[in-house]
Amino acid sequence: MTASAFSLSALFPAASFAVSAGETAIGGLHGGSKHHFCAHCLTWTFTRPEGMDDFVNVRSPMLGASLLLDPFMETCTAEKLPWVRMPATFSFEKFPQPDAFPSILASYAAQNSTIEGRGVLPA
Repeated sequence: MTASAFSLSALFPAASFAVSAGETAIGGLHGGSKHHFCAHCLTWTFTRPEGMDDFVNVRSPMLGASLLLDPFMETCTAEKLPWVRMPATFSFEKFPQPDAFPSILASYAAQNSTIEGRGVLPA
């Protein structure tokens, strides 16, 4: 859906996420996951992944913070181009199982505890 070899996203707790302006429309692939697009310009903004009700996958370019964080987790590697090499800590052929998220999140918190002041996470 990105028309690119890469799809930059950030996973957020669903309880902490809200659309603060504008309207969204469901678009893209019409399956169990709900891909939300800006209803005005049709830019893909976020996804509510099927079976992961506690999380929202936000397109990180929408946050303006994509360049400040190194890749941490790559998913859907079974579909990646053979020449792509990422420095991600975790790599999955599809998506991680839900029971893997507590340890993934703990590892992310430990690895990124020093990014205060970069305008990405609250201090």
